[in-house]
Amino acid sequence: MANEDEEIIDQVDDTGAVIGTVTRAEMRAANLMHRSVFIAVINDADQILVHRRADWKDIWPDAWDIAVGGVVAADEPWEVAAARELAEEVGVSAELSYLGEGVYSDDHVREFARVYLARSEGPFTFEDGEVAEAAWVPIAQLRDWLDGRPVCPDSIALVLPRLDAP
Repeated sequence: MANEDEEIIDQVDDTGAVIGTVTRAEMRAANLMHRSVFIAVINDADQILVHRRADWKDIWPDAWDIAVGGVVAADEPWEVAAARELAEEVGVSAELSYLGEGVYSDDHVREFARVYLARSEGPFTFEDGEVAEAAWVPIAQLRDWLDGRPVCPDSIALVLPRLDAP
């Protein structure tokens, strides 16, 4: 498997249109806009699977995240990327429901993202090591549960509002 820093990804503009390709390392170094996917995993009891990121992650190590996901490879279809990330990070496959898309930008990340929902009871495996810890949290209590914990701001900005929608 190639070094993650050498992965080729699409650089995009604020509308999600591809404007070139760069390595993942170039994207991180220059904080270039890129494509990413988020997948909120919900069980039949309307609980969301939250997880704490590994301490070795390049962005927001040890922070809690409300979605699995990651960077989309160059020319990779959105749904393929979402299914791949779901399998890599939590070891399951599930039907994906599209929840929307949006842009997130700060001093660490600039991304054009698509958000999906996956319903699964597990069992989950965390073989790639990106997940240090996981928990089920009732969606109705999620905001209170997150309060006071370090969190990934991109998933809070892009996923959380879509969970609150009717």
